Amino acid sequence: MERANISGERLKEIRQKRDLGQVDLSAALDVEYGIKLSQSDISEIERGERGIKDYELDAFARILNTDPTWLLRGDS
Repeated sequence: MERANISGERLKEIRQKRDLGQVDLSAALDVEYGIKLSQSDISEIERGERGIKDYELDAFARILNTDPTWLLRGDS
């Protein structure tokens, strides 16, 4: 199966490092940016089954206090 994104594994890694659940991340996206992603959407992103829009990637990076370039490429 072809991956739908290249950021999902790093998103999961940083989310867990920040001790944030998928439901919590979903709620933060909605409250802070008006982005409606369910827990299952986030799970699909982390498994590489769903693509990520650029504005979603930016919001993930802001909420998780990480560089969006790192989410994309893993560069430090």
